[in-house]
Amino acid sequence: MPPLPPELYWLPRQLDWRDWLTSAISWDQFHALALVRLDAIGIRSLDKRFRAVFPNPPVSLVTRPVRLAVLSSSTVEHLLPAIRIAGLRRDLHVTTFAPDYGQYARDLMDSASALHAFAPNTVLFALDAPRVVANIAPDMGATDIVARINAILDDLATQWDQAQRAFRCQIIQQTVLPVFPPLMGSNEHWLPGSRLAFVHRFNEALRSRADAAGVALLSLDICAVTHGLAAWHDPALWHKAKQEVHPLAAPYYGDLVGRLLSAMQGRSAKALVFDLDNTLWGGVIGDDGLSGIVLGQGSALGEAYASFQHYVCDLGRRGIILAVCSKNDESNALEPFEKHPDMVLKRGDIGCFVANWADKATNLRAIAETLNIGLESLVFVDDNPAERAIVRRELPMVAVPELPEDPALYAATVADAGYFESVRLTQEDFKRTEQYQANARRGSLKAAATNLESYLRSLEMRAFWSRFDRFGQARIVQLINKTNQFNLTTRRVTDEEIAALIDDDQALTLQIRLIDTFGDNGVIAIVIGLFESGTKDIRLDIWVMSCRVLGRGVEEETLNLIANQAIALGAARLIGIYKPTAKNGMVADHYKRLGFQPDGDRWILPLGNWARRATFINSSAMPS
Repeated sequence: MPPLPPELYWLPRQLDWRDWLTSAISWDQFHALALVRLDAIGIRSLDKRFRAVFPNPPVSLVTRPVRLAVLSSSTVEHLLPAIRIAGLRRDLHVTTFAPDYGQYARDLMDSASALHAFAPNTVLFALDAPRVVANIAPDMGATDIVARINAILDDLATQWDQAQRAFRCQIIQQTVLPVFPPLMGSNEHWLPGSRLAFVHRFNEALRSRADAAGVALLSLDICAVTHGLAAWHDPALWHKAKQEVHPLAAPYYGDLVGRLLSAMQGRSAKALVFDLDNTLWGGVIGDDGLSGIVLGQGSALGEAYASFQHYVCDLGRRGIILAVCSKNDESNALEPFEKHPDMVLKRGDIGCFVANWADKATNLRAIAETLNIGLESLVFVDDNPAERAIVRRELPMVAVPELPEDPALYAATVADAGYFESVRLTQEDFKRTEQYQANARRGSLKAAATNLESYLRSLEMRAFWSRFDRFGQARIVQLINKTNQFNLTTRRVTDEEIAALIDDDQALTLQIRLIDTFGDNGVIAIVIGLFESGTKDIRLDIWVMSCRVLGRGVEEETLNLIANQAIALGAARLIGIYKPTAKNGMVADHYKRLGFQPDGDRWILPLGNWARRATFINSSAMPS
């Protein structure tokens, strides 16, 4: 029996999806269908109708349309529908282009080619394994193998650079599938010239080169290990049609690409919210008591729950916010966190703890409000299929994976779904839970304060600012691309754009870090301003802020820093731009509140008689 193709098993089934498809006319209807578990044939059917109804993205989308070029010397047309539907699954409109078979290198260099006419904003390089191992022989020594790997990577880096210079695009590089049979068996590494050993060494070197170049990786080699090579590659199909990736693996392949495209726009999930009974431990704490729940050493089931907790804890340490949403008395729900000897997660690991008898949809709304993030940033894990169905119906923007019956598979399910895909990691990510807990303590202090002024004074806030620099580049890109609410224009940026601004001494760039009595909030504001041609007006193209610091005078202090830098650059006026979206209504009157005057669809602030706004924040240049 041939191996089963990798399946999107965390998505729910919908037996009447064909009836849904026939009547679908709106974006939301198509998006709901994309969240159903479909095979490769079903995805092609959905893609065909979706493209007929939405050949272009609707103007209401808050995401940036994706124009993806897939550059490969093998056949990839069978993968494109799954990529487009994976984008739809994440509220992205993806248009794809693949050059004629084997022509991508030529098209990349030819400015008159169809590739250049397509003008992609994202390029996926998908090298096939036979092309990479061309001219590799078993009798080649280690020195020659290293030289060959470096030569291929040099050529690849040149193509990355060509694409970035031509299209100002983001780059994804696919790792090479290990499609070759071994010559030595378990000790294949003894033979550097083995094609299989070469692929493994090449992928290792590729990862280092891609990291250095800021290129995101699509790690197919890891998928081959996880699912088995035969689930991804059929030698017969390669020889017949030059299809390196099996057509039945297309849904999973498309999802891998889709989650990268989403992460590049900062749309990965931010918080993992979980039920307690029969999710973090076996049994019901309110009925079975502390000694009656199943957790930890002594049983396979208890160890499975502890293993899931280890995974959840590691996600928290990586920067994912953890939250509890449980139907329970709070005192009962807290008891295992405080007293059970095998409990891996502790109360201090949880950014928001909600245990009551309200329905879970209501509580999820409260959790999102408390954390000051959108509902679309939540992943909700619950063993109860009825609770999952209710949340999907009431809050379709919340990701709700189908959990298997065996808790030993919970961690793999959440991981395979790729909700927390990331293309960059900053030091501030490791402090995420600590920052949200500190914010909760600030909220408690504010509630106890007799007036706002005394509360703000007690925070002893200090803002440290600097122009953009290489050290902060990753965080700058991350904050701009993931912020939807306090984002005046919702414009997204690439690493290359920020790198260019770092070197532009006539650009107004600010990154602002806020520290107070409760700790370091991290970088909480990013501003980009550019002179309008032939004027002394600086147009504020980007102004984003972390919502968790609002209401403390940070907006006013940021304007103080903007005005000071603009005056130092010789500007006479600031031009504020607000572009409304479905997500950024909270800043609709931002410029008005800061004293800007309306001028058509722009907001004007003269700097000739600028006077600093009063705040309770002390600002200084960021220490070098």
